[in-house]
This record gives sequence, C-alpha cells and structure tokens, in this order.
Amino acid sequence: MNAHSHKIAPRLPYRVMAMAGFSLIEMMISITIGLMIVAALVGVLVSNSGSTKTNDRTSELQSNGRYALDHLKRELRHAGYRGYTQAEPNTPTTAIAVTNECLDGGAGGAFVSNIRQGIWGANDSNPFTANCMNGLYVRGDVLVIRRVASAPTATLVANTMYFRSTYSAGVVFQGVAAPAIAGTPLADFALQEYVYYIGRDDNDATVPALRRIALQPDGSFADEMVVSGIEQMQVQYGSATADLNTQYYNAGDAPDLTDASTAATQNGWDNVNSVRIWLLARNSKEETGYINTTINTIGYPMGDITYTRPTSDSFRRQLFTTVVQLRN
Repeated sequence: MNAHSHKIAPRLPYRVMAMAGFSLIEMMISITIGLMIVAALVGVLVSNSGSTKTNDRTSELQSNGRYALDHLKRELRHAGYRGYTQAEPNTPTTAIAVTNECLDGGAGGAFVSNIRQGIWGANDSNPFTANCMNGLYVRGDVLVIRRVASAPTATLVANTMYFRSTYSAGVVFQGVAAPAIAGTPLADFALQEYVYYIGRDDNDATVPALRRIALQPDGSFADEMVVSGIEQMQVQYGSATADLNTQYYNAGDAPDLTDASTAATQNGWDNVNSVRIWLLARNSKEETGYINTTINTIGYPMGDITYTRPTSDSFRRQLFTTVVQLRN
C-alpha cells in the first residue's frame, strides 16, 4: 500500500452542471434593463443638446442686439461734431463731386455738404429710392448721422471729403485744394456721414441686418453691413418744449421753435437734443419645437408702431431700447 493517499474530487452530476450561467429569460431582462439605461442616457444627451442650442440662440440675440445698440450709441454721441466750429458752416465755394450720393430731390452735393444738420431721419420709409438705397431698404426707420472725424488730418488726399474748421467759420471741401477761411485755430477734418437702415445679410438674403450707407474716402457712398440679425429699427427724436421739458417725436414731426427775443426760427431738426432707439433682434435660423406667437398676437411695441407679422414662426426675438443724449 502506498504511503501517500490521493483524494479524488467528487464529480458533479450532469444535471447540476447544466444549470450553471444565465437563462434566456435572465438575458432578456438584462438586455431590457440595459436598453432602458441607454435610452435614458440618450434622452439626457438630447435634452442637454437642445438646451445648448437654445442658449446659443439666446446668446446670438443678445450679442447682435447689444452690439448694434452700442454702435448706434457711439455714433449718435458724435453726431453734429464739427471740430472747432461753433458758428453756422459756410456754403461750399467749389463744386463737390460725389458718387451715388443720398439725395431726396436735392441737387448734387446737397446731402454731403449739409454738415450743419448732424442728425436727420425718415419715418418708416426710404427717402433715397432713386439713388444710394435703391432696392436695399426692407423696413423700419432711416437714421442719418453727419459728423467729422475726432482728430484733424495732417495730409489731404484727392477726392476725399473734408471740413475746414475754425472757431468762427467752417466749410466743406473736396480733395487737396482747401479753401481759405477766417479764424483760428485752423484744421481740416475728414467728413463722416452714415445712413442707417434695415436691409439684408450679406451672406443670406433671408436674414435681416442693420446696414448703413457710408461716405467713402474716394468721395462715393457705399453700402455696408453693421450687424446681422436686426429685424426692425424705430427712432424717435427728443426736442425741448417751451417749458424746457423733452418731448419725443417721429422723424420730421418736431416743431420749429421761434426765439421770442430775436424772432429767429429754429428748425425742428436743429432743436433735437436726444434720440430714443428701438432695435428688434432675431435669430438667423428657426428653432425646432419653438413657436413665437408674440410676433402675430401681442407684437413688439417700438415707438409709434407695434411690430407684428401675419403668422407665428419659430424665430426667437428680443427687443432692445435706449435713449442717447446728443452732445453737439
């Protein structure tokens, strides 16, 4: 007999071995639970994706609206700036040649040389259909801003529009032949004139945009996009009343005022001391699952109008408004 005995492990019955592992029913239950977990995760991802898109569209609205409003505020604060000149500007002594000038029935050079009128506008109409804004205007008010550059220019350039300025006089001229005027100090400032309106985006004609017609260095007027996604613009002009309060009017409605001591009449535009602006920003693309019913029910109150459209749509919109005090 061997000194060492060996123990042999008992063999499990075949029936017991066959029961090891998962049954078909258990596998089906596991798969179902797994699919439910995956579906829940997909739902969370879809929800997060939708929230991200909504946040992006809201950010687009706010970014475009604030940029457009800030841009107009900066320009309006400089409206009417004429360098050193406090007196009424002189009539240009030489002919002015301007390409595609914005003219409302006036003679050539009349718009660009009208530096005395720092601000002007049109109420829900296009006054320049025959020239600079032909086929470009879509809707809303038109705002004109005239001013000179913040700093004098050292070297005159051919065809460029300038304003020669002293304390007692000022005159618009073009090119390098500066006119002689009385007074000191004397400096030449580049002329800057803009016509703001609602048109269409450069890259997508279905998207509205705030645009402007701008006086160019070569003496022409060119169309420029300021910011995309601005659907409507309304402007009202503040004018001082006899009791020194400010009342707001639509373009052209501010009354002329007569000075009782001198009997001189001040044009209504010359009496404007502030500007109230409304801008309506709109997303560039419609949002699936969102319906904007405000556009065709309540509408958006903007100055003398409540802006509406015939039917609801899926564009998000946001209204921006501000009042700008004129400095010049």
